[in-house]
Amino acid sequence: MTRTYAVSLGSLAMALVVLRGMFRGESADAVAIESIAMMIVFAIIGAFAGWIADHLIRDNVETLFRNRVDWYRQSIVDAGSSPDGSDITH
Repeated sequence: MTRTYAVSLGSLAMALVVLRGMFRGESADAVAIESIAMMIVFAIIGAFAGWIADHLIRDNVETLFRNRVDWYRQSIVDAGSSPDGSDITH
């Protein structure tokens, strides 16, 4: 997800700078330098945003998984057997 966000934001920034330069009639070398600089800056921002999103999603999925496992274990205990399959009521 980190690379996806970095590439997406970097290429979007580069395209917008190129379009702006085209509409303003700026020279190609000035537009190229500025668009590459903006691509790098926004790729770094996108990588950071992607890293945060990846961390939040992984944490949320792990929390949901652990809650589901705890619920399952509790339902087994409530049914009268241990989670390893042996009967608790001996």
